[in-house]
Amino acid sequence: MIRLGSTLLIIMILNGCASHPRVATKRMEVGEVEYGYAFSIENIFPYLWYRKGISDRSDIGFRVGLPIYGSGLDYSRLLYEKENKWDMLNIGWSLNPNSNYDVTYYKFKHGKNKKNKQNPSSTWMGLRFMYIPNGISDKTSSRIGLLFGRNSGKKISFELGYYHDFSSMPIGDIFSSKYKPKGRFVELPHTTKFGFPSENSRIVGLSLQLFFNLSNNISKPKTSTEPVPVVEN
Repeated sequence: MIRLGSTLLIIMILNGCASHPRVATKRMEVGEVEYGYAFSIENIFPYLWYRKGISDRSDIGFRVGLPIYGSGLDYSRLLYEKENKWDMLNIGWSLNPNSNYDVTYYKFKHGKNKKNKQNPSSTWMGLRFMYIPNGISDKTSSRIGLLFGRNSGKKISFELGYYHDFSSMPIGDIFSSKYKPKGRFVELPHTTKFGFPSENSRIVGLSLQLFFNLSNNISKPKTSTEPVPVVEN
């Protein structure tokens, strides 16, 4: 039983895919902190995430997974904002068997939530470029695709996306269960010699994450730096 359990654990570890950041679903203020945990189909175990606003337009994020799945760091920069809409650029790095870099352009929109004005609902879409410099089969993979996410204004949000590697297979065959590489695609197999998904597999391009926010989302009050006037008697 011990040997069987060890074998299953090794298979699970080697079967890891890429992973992606958990960005803020609202405009963060300086010193504001968000944290929680997440489940995703890319990672075997849940991972912890943490974000902090470092300026009026920037915030950073950290992720810690077990043993390494989902771990990484990222940086977000606000590019445009108007009323309940804003655009943001995120640059991230993730540590896993298919360690990857992400560059994502997000478009966010706040919804109307009269019952929860402090944490209104939000939806977002993004265009993501993903790069795996050295994957599980010692090959590279460059991907591009779209994502969609939603936060109900409560403690739970989700994000779904797919990022395609055009050099590994035709995009028209991503839903084909009988696909077999032909021609130039033969050089980039979708499975390793052990039968696991390679960095060029379409499975690696699929992302589905469920986020749980444990923070209270209350910004830290700004302290005044103005001198206190002295009243003489």
